[in-house]
Order: sequence, then structure tokens, then C-alpha cells
Amino acid sequence: MEPIAVIGIGCRFPKAANPQSFWQLLRHGGEGVVPIPRERWDVDTYYNPNPGTPGKMNVRWGAFLDNVDKFDADFFGMSPEEVEHTDPQQRLFLEVAWEALENAGIVPNCLAGSQTGVFTGICTIDYHRLLYKNFDSIGPYSSTGTTFCITANRLSYLLDLRGPSMAVDTACSSSLVTIHLACQSLRNGESNMCLAGGVNLILSPDSTISSSQTRMLSTQGRCNTFDAKADGYVRGEGCGVVVLKRLSDAIENGDNILALVRGSAVNQDGLSNSLTAPNGLAQQAVIRQALANAGVQPADISYVNTHAVGTSIGDAIEFKALKAVLNRGREANQTCWVGSVKPNIGHLEAASGMSALIGVILSLQNQEIPPHLHLEELNPYVSLENTPFAIPTKLQKWCRGDKSRLAGVSAFGFGGTNAHIVIEEAPKSGLFKKDQPTDKLHCMILSAKTDSALKQLAQRYAGYLESQPKVSLASICFNANTRRTFFKKRLCLIVNSKQQLQQHLSSFVNQIEDSEVIKGEVKGRKKPKLLFVFPSEEFQYMRMGYQLYQTQSAFRSAFDECGEIYQSRFKESLIKVLDSSKDELENRADYSDCVLFAVEYALAKLWLSWGIKPKAVMGFGVGEYVAAKIAGILKLEDALKLVIERSRLLETGVNSEEILSQEVDKISFSQPKIPVIVNNNRKFQEIATAKYWKNHLPAKDKMAVESDALANYHICLSVGVETTALKFDGIHLSSLCQGNEWGQILRSLGELIVRGTMINWNEFYQNYYSPVQLPTYPFERQRYWFKTAKDTSEDATDLQEKTQEKLFSLLHQSEVKHLTELLENTGAFSPEQIKILPQILETLAKNHQAEISTVKNLVK
Repeated sequence: MEPIAVIGIGCRFPKAANPQSFWQLLRHGGEGVVPIPRERWDVDTYYNPNPGTPGKMNVRWGAFLDNVDKFDADFFGMSPEEVEHTDPQQRLFLEVAWEALENAGIVPNCLAGSQTGVFTGICTIDYHRLLYKNFDSIGPYSSTGTTFCITANRLSYLLDLRGPSMAVDTACSSSLVTIHLACQSLRNGESNMCLAGGVNLILSPDSTISSSQTRMLSTQGRCNTFDAKADGYVRGEGCGVVVLKRLSDAIENGDNILALVRGSAVNQDGLSNSLTAPNGLAQQAVIRQALANAGVQPADISYVNTHAVGTSIGDAIEFKALKAVLNRGREANQTCWVGSVKPNIGHLEAASGMSALIGVILSLQNQEIPPHLHLEELNPYVSLENTPFAIPTKLQKWCRGDKSRLAGVSAFGFGGTNAHIVIEEAPKSGLFKKDQPTDKLHCMILSAKTDSALKQLAQRYAGYLESQPKVSLASICFNANTRRTFFKKRLCLIVNSKQQLQQHLSSFVNQIEDSEVIKGEVKGRKKPKLLFVFPSEEFQYMRMGYQLYQTQSAFRSAFDECGEIYQSRFKESLIKVLDSSKDELENRADYSDCVLFAVEYALAKLWLSWGIKPKAVMGFGVGEYVAAKIAGILKLEDALKLVIERSRLLETGVNSEEILSQEVDKISFSQPKIPVIVNNNRKFQEIATAKYWKNHLPAKDKMAVESDALANYHICLSVGVETTALKFDGIHLSSLCQGNEWGQILRSLGELIVRGTMINWNEFYQNYYSPVQLPTYPFERQRYWFKTAKDTSEDATDLQEKTQEKLFSLLHQSEVKHLTELLENTGAFSPEQIKILPQILETLAKNHQAEISTVKNLVK
């Protein structure tokens, strides 16, 4: 079977907001387990250390994400009411899927109408239970907002994706099953690209109480996987999404391949000891099938990230199954490392397989195996003696022999659905690189939906430059310009070094004036109307354009076209005048005019090759011949012939008008394909006639255009040097500047882009640079949560009752210090009052205890 390429990753895991921080967490043995946050629920209300206590949980720990109640509704075009009734798991999946696409360098808008599949693992319904608890909370968006399938369907809807779109619930194996299904969809041809992942959030105590009742959870607050003290798992939250393509497509598209899915398999425990009991034989079978589908030998696997959650029997059954399969044909020196990410971030349930998969991909990229945490004494039911299997208790270098590194990832649902994935390291990156650019000066575009988000994005890039010193400036600019969505708030930076880029980013963030920082906003949906103006200042063009001739193929090709026509007639090369060492011909009118024509024509073809097309053209003197050629009125050879005869008239004046008239009579004119604004108030209808061009004499070439004719255009681009004589109220740009040709081109390009002009970046970048991963979009989140008037009233009453109960309890127990701290934190007391609080509370406590003693004595 053809391998499937992983080309993008997005993730949010406990204490790890992205793949980079997740790898650092794993590599350094970090942990994301914390006490259950009070914003989830008051753990004291539900906690009881005695297992099996009705309505109680016997755990106080979990691995949680921050701010799961917040979301960038405006970014995804959702109303506040809809978001309030949308499960935060759906919201989180949208954001992480977007980040995965950006990580892959894919512009999401370009996927509209494509056969892109979406497969989402999800199994927790906490928000549904909270929302439906009170019928008056239910609204028009509640159904779509809390239904599993919509988690995938919403992404397909927002991006107009036409491939399969489904949610998968096989409990803890859900997200690995989505990988299996996505790979099948790609191999079957029903999808050309897929997003697969899983999401899990813990929003109410219900499921934790249920899991406590079944003795699944660790009272120690740790997943002690493979350790003798293992007593269950810690529940965790997270979301992970990967972008998948067929390997052949990924190579053809030049994608950044992170790893390969070589094979996968899914099966079922069937009839085992109980519905939720693991079946070792079924686990062996699914691993064997995945290896067979991958076409690899068991001994080729050198690392397995297991499902093992931290139960003494379950961990041992899985380890035994691994040994039974992977030990076959393995030499004693072929070490197979066995570990798990669950001791780091807990058991993410529906997203757990994705956390393991992403962890393995990051290990392959960094060629290191992270340490397995909390292993002090090996589980007595797990045997490592005289085997090539080992558990990495410290960071290990992932060595390889003559074969690629291969790893396995397992996930087993508590209902018996098992999944195993075989992952291979990516092919060598040299397969995807092409020549680096020769230009030292670059432009980089950043954009966002709001000014504040654009500022945050600039800050992210500044941090990226510090953390990624080896990434070239050319690659950064290429990826920022070609592999990101362009939003309405835009920024263009002109830079020649990473240090200068850092300086310009700082200028923008700190609102410091900087000529190399170009800002703009796209207003409305319509692109700005662009006017090409071809000037006639030929004396300025001598030795200008040579830098563009050397570096830009579209410019060179167009200039050479003109040169061949001229050389066939006069045996002279036009290129000489662009080379500063050869200028003996520049004073000849026919020569200099043809150079002017060739440079402006080549500039026009350069802009057009980048997809920058004018709504109209106009020209003065020689420039009007270029305008006529671009508009389709004249053929190139005919236009140059007329320029030559015109220049002779300018130089000698002898019989030239008659010769020019004869040349015009030989030419066939075509109707313009785009409007041409005519000079000297002549009629537009005449421009495609011989009469018009017979009167096109130097003495009449004065710049005279009615202002009304220019009023409909927003930007005037001089296809040459800056033209100051033209009265134009809009934005005026130029294409050439003495001594800084490419810099001037980039500045004008930047001005066009920040105002909404679309660029054909494939043509702009004649070379293709190695793709790199850049910072992702800075979502601007606000809190969204359903609420009713009844809830507000009940919450206030409950809070008051609980507060009174807690105060009375502390007073009853004479906990003066704790009571003082509690009252201080309310903010209701001044510093002077706080000083005397302990004395007052001490007196109250003594009086209260005296009253209790009195009552007890009376009872006796």
C-alpha cells in the first residue's frame, strides 16, 4: 500500500499549546497534571476518599487545558448565541484544525470544493448534559452545538470541504480509528486530503464520578504506567489534528512531510472476560495486521507508544501482547523502546491516541525518545529480563541502522475497539528542495482580521526569529507569503536580513515610524481598480533595468523579444545600454526610444506575470505605444516599427512624417481588450485606427488628460519611473528607481498587496524554497457559555448558602486563621479593618464554643 504522508500537526495538550511546546514538555519530562480547577467544579463538594461512595469521586487531580470557555467567534463567523450553545469541544477542534492546516502550509480558503475529508474522534458529552439539564436553556443552536457529528461537519461546512465528514466514538481509541479511516479514504480515492484528530474536554463532574465508581482512576493523581504502584489513570483534556495526503501527492505538491503512516489496523475484543476487560489476543492480532498492512517486519519496530494507562493488569496484558508480536525475528541487540505519554499529560480518552501519535512524530523529527515518567519499581506482572524491550527512564537518542526509523502507536477503547498505527520517519528533506533565491532583498506579508491580532502575530514572528536561528530569511518570507490566508488587515515588510526583519517587526509593534513598514486595509470585497501608466522620460532609463534583467525571467524574456526585433533591423543589441560599461549608443534617438519601449514593456510583462492586471492603461510619448501593445491594439513588431520611425522624425524631421504615415498604413489594428485612456483629449474610439497613430507626433505628446477620466481608479502604477506630472488623487506608485530597482518593485508590490491586490506567488517565486513551519494565527478569544435567568438565580442562592455554610463550619471548628484569610480575599475590608479581624474572630469563636458548651451541659 502507498504510505500516507503526515504534512501538518495542530495540538492543544495540558501545559502544551502547540507541537513545539509539547515536544519540550515530553523531552524534559514535564507533567501537565494539576488539582481539579475550581472553575470546573468544587472538588470539595464531590470528593470522598472512600471509593464507591454514591455521588462522590475519590480523586482530586486531572490534566486540564486553560480557557476552554473562550473562543474567537468572529474569526469563524459565528454569532455569540450560536457559540454559547456550541460544545467547547467543537470550538476547540475548529481552532486546532485551522492551526494544523497552517502548520502544513495550506491556505484553508483554497480547499473550497475539494475532496477533503474530516474525521473526528469524540466521546464526551459533558456540555450536552449541562445545557440540557434545564429545558429553558435549550435554544435553536443547541442541537447542532452538542451533536458529535457536527464537530466534523462544522469544519467541512466552514471550509466548503466535499470529502467524507464524520465523528467517531470508540471511546479511548477514537482518534487512532480516525487515522485508520482517513488513510482508507485516501487510498480508496474518495479523499485527496484528510484532517483526522480527536478532542476531549471535562466540563462537569459526572463522568469523573462514574469513573471513580468503576475504580478506573488513580487516587495518587498520576498515571504510573508500568510501575508497581499503578492504581488507575488521571483524566485529561486535549485536542490533536493531523493533515494527511497520499505520499505521491505530497511529493508532487512540495509539502513538508513530517512522517509517514505506513499501515494501520482496527479490530474488536469480542467476547472477553467482561465488556471492558482487555483482550491480549485481540491486541496481538491488531498489531500483526497493522504490520502486515505496512509491509514491515516486527523486528523493524524500534519504539512503541502504548495505550497503557496505569492499571497493573491492563498494562501487563498490553506489554505481553507487544512482546508476543514484536519479539519475532528480533536480535538481542535490536532494542525496542516502550513508553507512553499518559504519565506526562494524563489519559485524554477520545484524544489519547492522537497525543501518542503526535508525540511519536515529534520523536521521529528530533531523533530522540523522551523519558517515560514515574517508573520507580517495575510492575511485577511485566518482565523485561532477557528481552530486547526497554522502558526509557531518561532521554534516549533514537539510533537507526540501515533502515528508516519505525514506531508503533496503540489505542484500545474500553468497549473493546483496538487500533494500531505503524509510523515511519519522513523521507529526506532534500527530495523537496529547489534552488535558493539570488535576491537579497525580500518582502514579507502578515495579515489578520483585526489590528490587535496583527500586532500579536508580529510579536509571534519576533519570537519565532529568536527561537529558529537556522531558518533562512528567504524561506520565512516565502512561507509567510505563499502558505497563509490573507485577511483584511495587512502588513508588508521590506527586509534584507533577519536582523532587519526583527527591527521592522519591533517598529510595527511599538508604533514607530518606519519607511520599510507598509500597512494597509482591504475595504470591501472588490479589488482596487488599477491603472497602468507608461511614461516617456527616456533619458532616465539608461542603465536601468539590468538588475531585473538578470534576476527576473519574465522581464528578461520580454526585453529579449524587443531586442531580437531591433537587432534584426539594426544589428545592434538593446541590452548594451542596460550594462553600465557600454553606453556609446544611448544618445541615438531610435536606440534610446527602443530601450525605453523595451524596459516598459518588460516591466508590464513582469507585473502581469505576477497576476497584477490593470483595469485600464494609458501612456505618453513612447509609453503610449507600450500601452497600445498591452491593450492588444498593436502587435509587438508593429509597435517597435512605429517607435523607430517616430524617433527618426524626432531626430531628423526630414520626410519622417510621410514615412511614419506609410508605416502606419501597413499595420492592422485590433480593438483594445482593456480600456485605454487617451492623451491630448483625443477620442478613445479612434485609438485603434491609422488616423490616430499618424497624428501621434512628438510635438503633440503633451501630458493632457482630463481628471474625470482618472476618477474611477484607485491606484496608478507607473510602469517605469515615477511620473509627477500626472494629476491623480489616488495612490501613485512607480516601478523603477535609480540604484534600487528591486527595492522599488517590492515597495510598490507591498503597497498593492496591503490594499487588496492578489498576487500569483507561484510566478513571483521562480525558485521554490524549502517549506518551514511558521507561527499560527493568534485567535482573539472571548468567553461564551450558555446561561439562563433561572441558572443565575439558582447559582446566586447556591453560592450564598455554600458561603454561609463554609463560614459557619470554620467558626465552629475555631479555624480563625483560615476564616481570616477567607474574609480578606473577599475585598470587603480595608487594611485597618483586616488588622483587627483576627481579634474579632477569635472572640466570636470563643463565644461560639462557650455557647456550644452551655448547650451540651443543658442536654446532660
